[in-house]
Amino acid sequence: MTSTLTARADALRSSGVPFVQATVVRAQEPSSARPGDRAIILADGSMEGFVGGHCAAGSVRTAALDVLGTGESMLLRVLPDGQAAFPESPGATVVVNPCLSGGALEIYLEPLLPAPVVAVVGDSPTAEAVATLGAALGFVVRGSDEEQAGATAVVVATHGDELGPVRAALDAGVDFVGVVCSRTRGAALMAELALPAEEAARVHPHVGLDIGARTPAEVALSILGEVVRALRLEGLATGVPQAPRPTRAVDPVCGMTVTIGPDTPHARVDGIDHWFCNPGCRTRFLEQHA
Repeated sequence: MTSTLTARADALRSSGVPFVQATVVRAQEPSSARPGDRAIILADGSMEGFVGGHCAAGSVRTAALDVLGTGESMLLRVLPDGQAAFPESPGATVVVNPCLSGGALEIYLEPLLPAPVVAVVGDSPTAEAVATLGAALGFVVRGSDEEQAGATAVVVATHGDELGPVRAALDAGVDFVGVVCSRTRGAALMAELALPAEEAARVHPHVGLDIGARTPAEVALSILGEVVRALRLEGLATGVPQAPRPTRAVDPVCGMTVTIGPDTPHARVDGIDHWFCNPGCRTRFLEQHA
């Protein structure tokens, strides 16, 4: 199963599909999972692979969707109710699962997200330097003739005729449109575009951090530095479409938060839908409401 899951992960990466890889790093008997067991969790909550029984998998699924949202890795500790013997792990996120049939688990959740895209318009030395450095920084670099929709940023380095490329990038929904030009040319360009405030905020004339750049490579560094700052500190979206997050519910028997999927145990009683972390909770609930 390991080779199959690895092939599946490689296929998802090459297709630009975001997912979380979950790996069991520590397990305490009588857990059915073992260190090294793995699973893939997609944005719709579907899970492939094995990281424990029904209850443990439910806790992993819910945490994995949070990891997809933040983009930050997580060490998840899934403990049975009343479990105190499992060694502490500073920095771990703890979930106490009252339905877990004994055996604590530690699972590493790693989000694997598509690389952000930078589209470079122009064939100037600066454009070439941005493309080269962007690839080295892990961006997917697109050229002037490629699709801009879904790009994190577009860098217009034509040194003339910027109006059309800027308008095209805005129409493609790009949130960061950088223009390589002087401050004087940038002011004239913005006046010529006469953009509404929402679009004007997405355009960055005279793009680049002020580092005293002179050569094309230094200018590229300043430009991509501004893009990275916008991504890391200013909330610039990567441009990757976000799938709707699955609905969550609270198991009325054990109180666990449940991520609702096609295989989530469910019962409709007196016209009200209820979801459960495992079939046992569903059975107890139905017995109580028979």
